[in-house]
Formats: sequence, C-alpha cells, structure tokens
Amino acid sequence: MIRELQTLIAVAQHGTFAGAGAHMGLTQSAVSAQIQRLEEHLGFALFDRTGRSAALNAAGKRTLALAQELLSMYARLGDQSGMAEKSGLLNLGAIASAQVSLLPGALALFRRDFPAWRIRIVPGVSLNLLAQVDSDEIDSAVIIRPPFALSSDLQWQPLVTEPFVLLVPDAHAHLHWRDVICAEPFIRYDRRSFGGRQVERFLRRMRLEVRDAIECDELQVIVELVARGMGVALLPEAAALGAWPAGVIALPLGDDTFFREVGLVRRSRRDTQPAAEHLAGCVIESAALVARCA
Repeated sequence: MIRELQTLIAVAQHGTFAGAGAHMGLTQSAVSAQIQRLEEHLGFALFDRTGRSAALNAAGKRTLALAQELLSMYARLGDQSGMAEKSGLLNLGAIASAQVSLLPGALALFRRDFPAWRIRIVPGVSLNLLAQVDSDEIDSAVIIRPPFALSSDLQWQPLVTEPFVLLVPDAHAHLHWRDVICAEPFIRYDRRSFGGRQVERFLRRMRLEVRDAIECDELQVIVELVARGMGVALLPEAAALGAWPAGVIALPLGDDTFFREVGLVRRSRRDTQPAAEHLAGCVIESAALVARCA
C-alpha cells in the first residue's frame, strides 16, 4: 500500500487526480485506480468528489495524517546504510511559532538517528525563508503557505492547519466578534508576513474598517499586548502560543473562519542528501504528533 499512500498525499497536495498524476508521472485513470484500491482496502471513502476537484472528507484527513507519518517512518528504514555515521551541516529555516511547536520534537528524532550531524536553525519570516530555500541557501524551511503558486523546483508538504480567532480582553466575552473588531484598537499581524496578508484579505473581504494601533510580526508579543488591554487582534490558534493568558479570550469567527497552513518547503530535486530527507521526515512526523495532541 506504500504506492497508494504516496498517491493519496499527492492528490491532497494538488487538489485533483489529474494534478497528482502530472506530478507523479501517472495518468488520471491510474491515480483514480490507486485511490479506489486504497479506499477498498480501508473500507471507507477518503474524498468528497465534486466536479474535477477531490476534497478530503473527515476520514480522509485523518488517514492523510497517518499516511504522512507512516511514509516518514518507512523512509527512515532506508537510512541504515551508514549515513548516520557520517557528519555534516543542515540548514533548516523556521518561522518563530514553528521553532517552539514543531522543531523540538523533530530535532530530537533526527539526532537520535544522526547524532554526528549539526543543524543550524535559520529564523525569519516566511517570504525570506522561501527565497533562501529557492536560492539553495538553506536545505528546507517551515513556513506559512504562500498566497501564490510555488515554482516547479520547490515541493510543499502541509504540516498543520490553524484557524484564526479574534483575541480580545475577557471583558468582551459576551460580545460577537463583529461588535468588537471595529470598536477597539486593532493590533495587526504584520502585513509583510504571509499570515498578515491573510488577515488583510479577510478584512477586505468582510468589508471591515479597523482602527489600526500597532503592527507586529511576533505572535507572542501580540498576545501580550492584548493581555495588557491595548487592543484586539486576529491571530491563528497556533500550538506554540499555548493557553491564552489570564484576562484574554478567543472569540471564534464561526462560518467566517479562515485558516493559516504551515508546511515544509524544500527543493524537489533527486540529488538531495539522505540526511536532509531524513530531517524533513522527522519534521513531518513531529507535526503529525502535534496535530494529534492538539
């Protein structure tokens, strides 16, 4: 079932059977046949098929997370050829929230099998880290999904999806989020970041005019500013933020909820060193564990 699980991941990434087939060098009918075999083997449907798109249903999303973890572990079986005894340096980029939530577990897994290798964590915002991966300055990066298509030289692996909420002082707990967001000072997620651009697009789509007070890219700082009563903010419910501090609550956006997807970007070339591939697998495995514990 390894091939079928790989195909499942490709369909989830590319959104259609045809897109997955083009990526894997298969025909659309071959992709469809593999997915059908997988569904028959599992005993349940994985996709809600509407037109040309293939959207994962609830069971499909759970299966995808497990498939990513299984394939990561399977890939590690082939890393027993002495690579762990060699040494080198890997450069892994990561946005601040990923450094707290995803990297500790990933690095622990990697160091267990590759203790002689050194890892340099490169901090930065998603746009800059994406450019560094594209220019081959770093091996891979955990970033927010860009609002544009990646070049064919880059590969995207979804890791976690985080819903946005309106963070407010608890005095506003009884109010609807729409009644608060325009009435209070707005602490804005930096518009130069991919997450901040999502917030800006949301405000425009909802035709909301906010009272900008402060703009910041560091999520922890924004949370602290809300806790000090300096305004309200649209933030993703990221694992790295933990429980909200005393005096702060998150108002759900209901049917208007939008999401931040965090994933791993790397160059899609065949000569990538095994240690870099192993590290990518560890990041994917760590993300699956975080998602299950959320």
